[in-house]
Amino acid sequence: MFINVWFIKKFIPLSLFIWLGVILLGSCEPDLREVDRIANMKKGEAVDISYGVTLTYSDSAVVKAVMTSPEMRVLHDSTQNYEFPKGVLIVFYDEAGKESHRIVSDYAIQREKEKTTTFRKNVVVTAINGDIVKTEELIYDENSDTFYNHTLITAYSKNDNLQGSSFTSDGNFKNINIENATALYHVQSGTAFPNFGN
Repeated sequence: MFINVWFIKKFIPLSLFIWLGVILLGSCEPDLREVDRIANMKKGEAVDISYGVTLTYSDSAVVKAVMTSPEMRVLHDSTQNYEFPKGVLIVFYDEAGKESHRIVSDYAIQREKEKTTTFRKNVVVTAINGDIVKTEELIYDENSDTFYNHTLITAYSKNDNLQGSSFTSDGNFKNINIENATALYHVQSGTAFPNFGN
């Protein structure tokens, strides 16, 4: 009888400990796609990966822009590039702290040496007044504070739609120059075409 009591006192806590360990280990199943992706990285490639990134750009304690991205990669090679393979959203603010415009894209890369940021795939620039610019690539040059591209661009406003082969703009999207532009203009009066000479 003494042996049975001793066995029960030792066996039950031990079996509970083993079952708890099995349950905990079973709940720590890794994301196999993420493991495969990391395992297939090039040897010697030093990359820092951050998830759920929010970066705030400010000048003299005044917020100029806030960028959010699901994933950011910092490449620690000779380029020192920042890559956003799952896209970005950047909201720009004016001097009063109000939103002036925003940029969204499915992919972006910031090249530290060249001081450029390239947005690619479904790039949309939306101004606070409702004007929209759509393109597949947009480049920001930090040295000259300009945006430009060399691919088809479409711009929408309240009164017209423009298409062009490329464009340039200042950093605030206030002075936009569209090359080889064609437009569809919506006439506001009741006539189908404006009367010239009257």
